[in-house]
Amino acid sequence: MSAPTLHEFQTQVSEVLLRHRSLLDIMTKFSQTGASINRSAAKAITECGCIELNARNQGFSEDMAFDQAAKQSKSHLNGTLCETCRDHIRSEMGRNLFYLSAMCNLLGINLDDVVRKESEKCSTLGFFNLT
Repeated sequence: MSAPTLHEFQTQVSEVLLRHRSLLDIMTKFSQTGASINRSAAKAITECGCIELNARNQGFSEDMAFDQAAKQSKSHLNGTLCETCRDHIRSEMGRNLFYLSAMCNLLGINLDDVVRKESEKCSTLGFFNLT
C-alpha cells in the first residue's frame, strides 16, 4: 500500500476526527503534540542515550558568506536514533500532523498548498529563508 497524499490524509482526518472539533481544542492539541515531539527527542538523549548533543556557538559573523555559513553549520547531534526512539518520535510527529491537518480543515486551508507554497519560497529565497 502506498502512502497517502497530503490531500488524502487531510480528507481522512476530516472524516475520523470526533473529539476536539473546536479550533481552540485543535490548536492546543497541536501545541501539545509539538511539545511531545520535543520531549521524546529529549528522552532519546537523557534516558536512552542513543543520541547526544554537543552544542556550541555556530561561529557565524555578519560578514560571512552564506555558502561558508552553510558549510560550517552543525546540528550539534551525535549518534543515530535507536529503533524504539525513532518509532516513538515518528508516532508523535504523526499525531502532530493529524492536528495540523485538522486545523487546516477548520480554516479551509489545503495542506498541499501550504507545502507547495513553502517549497516555492525555499526555492526562491534559498539561503535567505532563515526564519
